[in-house]
Amino acid sequence: MIAITEGLFTDGAQPCLIGGRHVESGRIVFPCPGGDARYAPETLPNKGTVWSWTIQRFRPKSPPYTGPEAFEPFAIAYIELTGAVIVEGPLINVAFDAITIGTPVETVLVPHATDAQGRTVMSYAFTPVQEGSTHG
Repeated sequence: MIAITEGLFTDGAQPCLIGGRHVESGRIVFPCPGGDARYAPETLPNKGTVWSWTIQRFRPKSPPYTGPEAFEPFAIAYIELTGAVIVEGPLINVAFDAITIGTPVETVLVPHATDAQGRTVMSYAFTPVQEGSTHG
């Protein structure tokens, strides 16, 4: 298993995205601008809430889309990571008609593709927080 981009997220039981904190202003961005000394990597909260969302109902044009020909609609959301920053990402494990602004979600890792060496390339997504979840 490998990450889709190095330094994008932590892996483990409670994966978190890695943002960048501007060393002078304290402003947090995602992703962390690699190689820019003005930003220090910062692990972002694992939980947040749906800030806004939509459903991608048609296959995007290629390029840049490189996904499968057989397209399935998916939810994409802006997630407000508590006290940090708003990030964009796929929203999984939820019926489209059950998505609402304010839905509590957490970061999860999901398979994105398989590379030439047969390794699973992982990316991130957000899923509704399960009752009793202690991730955070």
